[in-house]
Amino acid sequence: MPAARLAAVAVAVVLAASACSDDGGGDDDPGKAAAQTPVSPAPTPPGPTAPGVPGAAVTGDVVTGLDSPWGIAPLPDGDVLVASRNEGTVSRFRPGTPGRTEVGEVPGSRHEGEGGLLGLALSPDFARDGWVYIYTTTDDDNRILRMKYTREGGLTSPEVLLSGIPAGSRHDGGRIAFGPDGMLYAGTGEAGDEPLSQDLDSLGGKILRLTPEGKPAPGNPFPGSPVYSLGHRNVQGLAWDSSGRLWAAEFGQNEWDEVNLVTPGSNYGWPVVEGIAKNPKYVDPLVQWSTAEASPSGIAIVGDVVYVAGLRGERLWQVPIQGDRLGEPVALFKDKYGRLRTVLVAPGGTGLWVSTSNTDGRGDVRDGDDRILQVSLG
Repeated sequence: MPAARLAAVAVAVVLAASACSDDGGGDDDPGKAAAQTPVSPAPTPPGPTAPGVPGAAVTGDVVTGLDSPWGIAPLPDGDVLVASRNEGTVSRFRPGTPGRTEVGEVPGSRHEGEGGLLGLALSPDFARDGWVYIYTTTDDDNRILRMKYTREGGLTSPEVLLSGIPAGSRHDGGRIAFGPDGMLYAGTGEAGDEPLSQDLDSLGGKILRLTPEGKPAPGNPFPGSPVYSLGHRNVQGLAWDSSGRLWAAEFGQNEWDEVNLVTPGSNYGWPVVEGIAKNPKYVDPLVQWSTAEASPSGIAIVGDVVYVAGLRGERLWQVPIQGDRLGEPVALFKDKYGRLRTVLVAPGGTGLWVSTSNTDGRGDVRDGDDRILQVSLG
C-alpha cells in the first residue's frame, strides 16, 4: 500500500495525553537513542492475495463467565483450555456446555498491571506428548514453560524452557504460537525500559523463535540467540498467512498502533520511531491506527484476511492481504462487546473465536463477561 494511502487509512494523531496505547498505560519519552546498531531490514517476501473479504457476524457465545481470559487453546477432543491472567489458573470448558473446570495453577505466576498468566499454545505433537506451553510473569521475569496435560489429571509440574524475559507492570508481551516450521514463537515487550528493544543481549521488545525444548531455533538470524526480530514495543499478536509469512500486532505509545510483516533479523524501530517513519534503517508497519482505535492484542488470519482484536478500540479490525501490502481496514463490532483480547481461528477453520477482556480492571463489565464470541465468516 503506498504511503499516501496508508496515511488516509490511518486515523489522525490524537493528543498524547489521551491516546496512550496500552493494555493500558503509556510512556513519557518516545524516541530515545537506540542502544544497538540497527539490523538491515530483510527483503519483503512475496505473498498471497486474499480472494475476497467475507462478511462477519457474531452468532453466539462459545463460553461465558470467564475471569480475565488471555491465552486460549482448543484441544483435540473438543474441549478448550483458557488461561486467567489475574488468577494464574488454567481452566477447561466444552463449547455449548455451561461452566468450566480448573485443571491447574501455574506455580509462581504473578499478576501485576499487564503481567500474569498470558499465552497458551499446544505442542504440534500434542496428541502424543501432551505438552501445553505457557508464557507467564513471575516475581523476577517473564518466562516460557511447559506442563503436561491429561484430562484425568490436569496439568503437572512445569518445566522452565526460557527465563529472563524482562517483566514489569506494563509491556509484558505474552503471545506464543507454533509456526508452520514447528518452532515456537514468542512476542515480548520491553517492560517499560525502552532501550531494551534495540539491545540484542536482551529478550525484551523482540519476537523470539525457539525449538520446542526452548533452545534458539536453527537458522535464527543471530547465531546462538533466540531473537528473530527486534525493535518492538509490545507484541501480543502472532499469525501466519497461507504462504507461511509471519504477521504481528504491536502496541504503539502515543500515536500509532501497528501490524507488521515480520522477516528474520529485521528491526522495527522502537523506540527510535513509532509507526510509518520512512527511515531506511527500520521496517515500517503495513497498516497503522491511532491508539484510540486499536490497542491491538491478538490476531488471526483466515483466507489471507487478517483479523486484529482491539482493546481500547473495542472493535475487531478486518484487513485483507494483497501480496506484500495490506488492503483497506474495516472495523467490525465497534463498541458492541467491549475490549477484545484474543482472536483465533475456530476449530474447523471457517470462523473465528474472539475473547472479551472486560474483567481485567480496565473495561466495563457486561452481563456474562468475560466471554468468547463465535464469529461466522462468509
